[in-house]
Amino acid sequence: MAKIKSVFTCQECGHQTAKWLGKCPDCHQWNSFSEEEFVKAPKSLTKSPNGQNSRPKTINEIEHESILRYETKMGEFDRVMGGGITIGSLTLIGGEPGIGKSTLLMEVCGKLLNIQSNHKILYVSGEESESQIAQRSKRLGVDNQGFYIFHETNWQRILEQVKELKPKFLIIDSIQTTHSNQIESAAGTLSQIREVTYELMNYAKANNLTCFIIGHVTKEGQIAGPKILEHMVDTVIYFEGDQLGQYRMLRVMKNRFGNTNEVGIFEMQERGLIEIKNPSQYFLEQSLPGSFGRSLTCILEGSRSLFVEIQALVVENKFAVGRRTTQGLDSNRVALLVAVIDKYLGIPLSYNDIYVNVVGGMKLSTRENDLSVIASLLSSYYQSPIPNDTIFIGEVGLTGEVRSVPMMEMRLKEIAQMNYRCVITSKRAADDFKNKYKIEIKGITKASELKNLLFQ
Repeated sequence: MAKIKSVFTCQECGHQTAKWLGKCPDCHQWNSFSEEEFVKAPKSLTKSPNGQNSRPKTINEIEHESILRYETKMGEFDRVMGGGITIGSLTLIGGEPGIGKSTLLMEVCGKLLNIQSNHKILYVSGEESESQIAQRSKRLGVDNQGFYIFHETNWQRILEQVKELKPKFLIIDSIQTTHSNQIESAAGTLSQIREVTYELMNYAKANNLTCFIIGHVTKEGQIAGPKILEHMVDTVIYFEGDQLGQYRMLRVMKNRFGNTNEVGIFEMQERGLIEIKNPSQYFLEQSLPGSFGRSLTCILEGSRSLFVEIQALVVENKFAVGRRTTQGLDSNRVALLVAVIDKYLGIPLSYNDIYVNVVGGMKLSTRENDLSVIASLLSSYYQSPIPNDTIFIGEVGLTGEVRSVPMMEMRLKEIAQMNYRCVITSKRAADDFKNKYKIEIKGITKASELKNLLFQ
């Protein structure tokens, strides 16, 4: 007979203990333990997932399975997914409340039904009523007969309808509101999420059912709960952006069938999400002519080159401690570059208030924009503008040296196509690509050379 066991599980990290604790010993969170009951099957009933005895195989014994995809004709979405939606895959989409996760999936449903009109799509929502979903569907132009709406939170009932309807695509909105009868804990707990996702994954893989799961996020912007949900699915996508703004970014964090560095950019309008074909124009628009404290850099997001504007403001400090404010950049990295300017350029920049911003809401985590940040700071300090046709690419070290960055050839091709005239980068990169493109490539060895190159 199966045994019922009760444990206390931390809802932040998944740590389990036999008794309740006020503070988790692993993640150090307070009041995060919740009592959960689960049924432990006896060892005699334990079998392999497919019900057969399996054995290890050599590489030659394993048959290669080709990956089949559905293209939605939404270029930004297909690029993030690795070229289209993989049949039988399990995709998790997370984002802030009201950012447009449901709208995005509704748009995808409409595109799929326009291409595959004979397929069925089941949209299961535990948060909105069927009337609310139907109104949004009609507003977005999704009124195909193959689109089914189901308001339910019980996993067993959802599975019954899936087996009866046999849809090609299944959308769960959201996984935190779905619960299983086999688990006694409340919906959204670790045990419920793990059980429902595990059963959904097994059914989807066995029946080639393509699934999309919407997940809640915490106030820090991470998927709610431990990372177990992100480990189980095939693809993890974050839908980012400002609720008060009109632009949205679709960023992939995990993809078993494609690149993990792709970004798709959309614009939120009344009729739905519209793709932005030229995102560089979005990040560079509305720049005042002749303004100082700004420079341009070229970054890589997956297979795409993006031009981003970095703005800096250096203000005389009238108090004892200089203020540092950054948006889109690591504040510690900016402080490091300010120290490099103080040490090797002889400019007492650290005594000033410094503000650095990346235009368009982009978040830059790589170091290929170090040279651009220094150029923007110097431009604001000297109150001298930098030409709009100049691009800065390079990493700056603690000794003031300028280092080359990877995938330089891809960046230079895009720079030449966008008709920029000058690139300031490392000496090594300038020597490697000299006279290969119709642009002037200026190589510098130390960051201190920017002072004489731009402001003398």
